[in-house]
Amino acid sequence: MADINFGKTITLSQAATLIRYNPETVFLLQGEPGIGKSSILESLAEDLGYEYAYIDVPNMDLGDICMPVVDHATRTTKYYPNARFKLQEGKPVLIMLDEFSKGADPVKNMLHPLFEKNNPRLGDVPLPKYYNNEHKPSIVFLTGNLSTDGVGDSLKAHTRNRIVPVTVRKPNAEEWVMWGSRHDIAPEVLAFVSRYPQTLESYLDAEQKDNPYIYNPRKPQNAFISPRSLHTASNIVRAREHYDADSLIVALTGAIGEAGARDLQAFIAFADQLPSWDSIIKSPEQAVIPENPGACAVVAFGAISKVTKETIDSFMKYIGRFEPEWQATFCIQMSKNPQKQKIAFSSQAFARWVAANQDLL
Repeated sequence: MADINFGKTITLSQAATLIRYNPETVFLLQGEPGIGKSSILESLAEDLGYEYAYIDVPNMDLGDICMPVVDHATRTTKYYPNARFKLQEGKPVLIMLDEFSKGADPVKNMLHPLFEKNNPRLGDVPLPKYYNNEHKPSIVFLTGNLSTDGVGDSLKAHTRNRIVPVTVRKPNAEEWVMWGSRHDIAPEVLAFVSRYPQTLESYLDAEQKDNPYIYNPRKPQNAFISPRSLHTASNIVRAREHYDADSLIVALTGAIGEAGARDLQAFIAFADQLPSWDSIIKSPEQAVIPENPGACAVVAFGAISKVTKETIDSFMKYIGRFEPEWQATFCIQMSKNPQKQKIAFSSQAFARWVAANQDLL
């Protein structure tokens, strides 16, 4: 077992594992803005085989949770839950109360019965615990920001006593680039983050107080770099053929801040000056090799999404003319990418590179 660091942070993957194997415990995932806390909902629900319900707590009023319904036969009322909670089909459901710690106090109080240990319920409807005679309890988890983020999060003692807060850290540059190469992030953005790993450092580290890229509650900011805003920047970069350079830089500044936009723009310029993919595949031994490290990074990351079973041998000839660092960048990303592994290991050229560089994988 790894050393235990009390009071430290965990990754999103570790948080998802805690939720999965402690279905009757309500975890609060708290962390900096834009690090992907709410992104685990769909993937976790898919792994569990559950329905899922995304609940945007700060934008809810009491009527969005439950409504009183009159039973004329008994001359009483019952609380019926809103359909967004997915309780109407009687199947186990994964409920994420997003930004719970920013919700209004009456809304939080009305959601409290979801946290009860023995009989979690919403209004008068208990959460499903069984499906097809199998014990599959519904699961509830919360998300929120750190109190030091200064964005309006607060929890009272009676709430904290019902839940388990865990602090989730943002991914570091290496982790995010690996994720991005599997999720169609623009190669210019991947190359930028790879060359500027400080873009995903945390303001909680005292040494990062002058970092111009990241969120810092102590400084006024219109925009900053986070995993979420990098995804937005990727969408902007991919569509750049439809607008001019001024529009591109203004949009990127709005997405990731001035410092990030200025440095990312250099990688975009590199990409626009590189040889075309067709010329690389048709003439891998004659196609131009970029000299700038940033341009080399764009080539390596860009090829991951483009390469196919038919083109990988040609590209291996091309990348084989690069410095070993860029060969390793491409091959390591390919070997760890579930969508590209089969293509990579179908190539004899790739297999020869792996055999000669096993210590790097």
